[in-house]
Amino acid sequence: MSNQEIALEIRNVTKRFGSLIAVDDVSFEIERGEFFSLLGPSGSGKTTILRMIGGLLTPDQGHVFLHGKDITFDPPEKRDVNIVFQNYALFPHLNVYENVAFGPRRRHWPDDKIRKEVTHLLEMVHLAGYEEKYPRQLSGGEKQRIALIRALITRPQLLLLDEPLGALDLKIRQSLQLELMDIQDETGITFIYVTHDQSEALTMADRIAVMDKGHILQIGDPKSIYEQPHNRFVAHFIGNTNLLEGKVASVAGGDVRIRTPRLGEFQGRGLDGASVQTGQPVTMSVRPEKMHITRQEPERPGYNKIAGVVEDLIYVGVSTEFIVRVAPGQTLRIFAQNMSRDDDLWQITWDDPVWVYWRPEHSLIITE
Repeated sequence: MSNQEIALEIRNVTKRFGSLIAVDDVSFEIERGEFFSLLGPSGSGKTTILRMIGGLLTPDQGHVFLHGKDITFDPPEKRDVNIVFQNYALFPHLNVYENVAFGPRRRHWPDDKIRKEVTHLLEMVHLAGYEEKYPRQLSGGEKQRIALIRALITRPQLLLLDEPLGALDLKIRQSLQLELMDIQDETGITFIYVTHDQSEALTMADRIAVMDKGHILQIGDPKSIYEQPHNRFVAHFIGNTNLLEGKVASVAGGDVRIRTPRLGEFQGRGLDGASVQTGQPVTMSVRPEKMHITRQEPERPGYNKIAGVVEDLIYVGVSTEFIVRVAPGQTLRIFAQNMSRDDDLWQITWDDPVWVYWRPEHSLIITE
């Protein structure tokens, strides 16, 4: 990646609050025009990083570069960066038009240019005709759209979004996710999006940085983060997964067989580029949608399989989740699409003896 393609570089950044290390020697780069997500639980350091990019906090160590320029100690108003917060931060005494026009007016844009840009952006977020309304007259989704275009109108080099959809209900949130993607694609502005919602990051981001306890554990596109998590935390935090503990029984190329204390042996695949040795403690990760459930022992040569009892089942519309007890204190989760109700699958109910089976290539061996 050449320097001309890099919009933002975080280099060896550390931030402390007293004895707490909120961000610990973090480095990463973001490409120009990228939709990049910082994903992690509360307290992982993602918002602290966002605030250091925006100039609201100063790193104790390290540097922040915007298009090659060191902005580490520049005040917020000297950075070509805007921020959208969860609480909208609209001016209650100004109508929609004046809220959106606030930034351009401070920059002394001519009135006709302001009018043209405000009109265009309101049309882009499907709020044409809302110019005279006040924030108190808007729904939460409408307020967030106004906050977004107010931040976009001056065409900043970076737009920082700090959990902007967190206060909205599910359907509005899902609708705005798609709108955000369209807006980012149309404007070409680099977005950095902070969230604790895995599905939100997987839906919108070009790349995701998964954080925990001030560290970045993995950076990658949504598919690689989901399909090839580098450690137990990422596997467990991104979506749902079944984790089986064991030791390596044998290794043949990328194929790894593990032996578990109570459940027997299973075949899996090693993480690309990782090496394991016989006897090494490892974890096998299998996504619930990769597993299958049946009442008869499956005749599937080469598949992993295990017997169990249905402990619970949860109908969620598009799919049913089966919780299967395979040993005392050990359960597996299986997601089955709700398609044909004539299938034997839909005769399975609570306390039924069942078999769970899955392909070895869907079993990822994790060493950390």
